[in-house]
Amino acid sequence: MINRKYEGSGVTDVSANVPQIVIEPVSDKRGRAAFVDLGRAFSERLPHFVPQIRSEQIELVDPDKNPFFSHARVQLFIAKQDGRPVGRISAHIDELALAVPAQQGFGPGTGFFGYFDAENEAVARALLTAAEGWLAGEGMTRVLGPVSLSVWEEPGLLVKGQDHAPMVMMGHHPAHYAAWIEAAGYARAKTLYTYDLDISKPFPPLVQRIVQSGEKNARINVRRVRKQDWDSEVAIILGILNDAWSDNWGFVPFTPAEVAYAGKKLRPLIFEELNMIAEVDGRPVAFMLTWPDMNAPLAKIRGKLFPFGWITMLRWLRFPKGAGMRVPLMGVLKELHNSRLASQLAFMMIEAIRHESNTKFGSVRGEIGWILEDNQGMVAIADTIQSKINREYVIYERSLG
Repeated sequence: MINRKYEGSGVTDVSANVPQIVIEPVSDKRGRAAFVDLGRAFSERLPHFVPQIRSEQIELVDPDKNPFFSHARVQLFIAKQDGRPVGRISAHIDELALAVPAQQGFGPGTGFFGYFDAENEAVARALLTAAEGWLAGEGMTRVLGPVSLSVWEEPGLLVKGQDHAPMVMMGHHPAHYAAWIEAAGYARAKTLYTYDLDISKPFPPLVQRIVQSGEKNARINVRRVRKQDWDSEVAIILGILNDAWSDNWGFVPFTPAEVAYAGKKLRPLIFEELNMIAEVDGRPVAFMLTWPDMNAPLAKIRGKLFPFGWITMLRWLRFPKGAGMRVPLMGVLKELHNSRLASQLAFMMIEAIRHESNTKFGSVRGEIGWILEDNQGMVAIADTIQSKINREYVIYERSLG
């Protein structure tokens, strides 16, 4: 049996039979780089993993560059055994998440862990204990995870779907992590799904009739996002998103700084034909975003822009022929929720994007998600267009009392 103690410098596992596990807090630029590189090393062991661009991964954990840190407290930890890094984890507190009503999943006393990687179950337990100890020391009474770092970035642990590569901005984790987290006393708080669909052919006749009816309605206009007005278009989209998702489980509003940051980061992935805003009587009321799957070229260059990877990426970004397409976000203003108009607008946007993806870019596969397991409206839309669940993520919870 392993004994544990939490000290100011971290958690130490003491055993007569195994090397000591020491959990070290990360506190500087060099440590953050080591934290990212350790995660990359773990990812390289996984079938179907896609290496990401290292500098962008480091930026996400840099408090001077990621605006998430303006409303969050974050502590990164690295586990070492005989001086060798064997795991990592983050512990963080989002002030905006603390302010949302508890019935929406977060709320007062809720902290998070994320960026979870471990060489074995003993290391996993020591890392979770360290994160829990830090959160408890900051006054938290409950922990959710993995969430890395924001719920808008990579929420949840992949528990089904390791047999194929993830699309852009989707996590990819070994199946055995789930057992280690559950053995540490965690239970499922929420399950998130992604849906795979064939976009090489029209949607079922029911969907076509709904779309055709909407196209005859003079009040409705489904238009492309205008990239030349990108800043104002982003403001429209994020305004709808913050309203549409405001009652959803796990919702945390975007700040103006995060809106600007996300807009700048995502702009290269935006093709006007693949992103739609729906207007009713001239007023924007809904949107749907679609990103070509940048993971495909990243896999070819092994996540390395230099010396020649940047050429591959530039060519792909000019015209991502045959790319898989991911719909990461859509929203309809809350005042239209549970109305026939809301679902009609959704079908009109997704059909417009399906058509453009297939006829212009030659794409045959799409993915929608993630979608909350109990989001009945989106699940119904996914079922109606005959998409199938292909990946399942879980956010776990545990009381710190």
